[in-house]
Amino acid sequence: MPITKSAQKHMRQSLKRRLRNRAAKSSLKTVIKKVRAGIEEQDRNAAETAFVQAVPLIDRAAAKGFIHKNAAARYKSRLSRQLQALPQPS
Repeated sequence: MPITKSAQKHMRQSLKRRLRNRAAKSSLKTVIKKVRAGIEEQDRNAAETAFVQAVPLIDRAAAKGFIHKNAAARYKSRLSRQLQALPQPS
């Protein structure tokens, strides 16, 4: 356990940040899974809807430092490329 007041405060701040980061990463993973599920099912409409929701979350995660900006670009690029490979709905 921390002894000094500043160390105690740092521990409280670290706990809050850790919980916030974990929640943000979890929601990010969830929306990415939804896009991938739509792609796996060959359901272009569901995948596109999920992708439209995922892009702002990915960008926000990169801006806030939850993930690296290049990782965000990589996620968006790969998901977009997989989405474009799906057949058009008839």
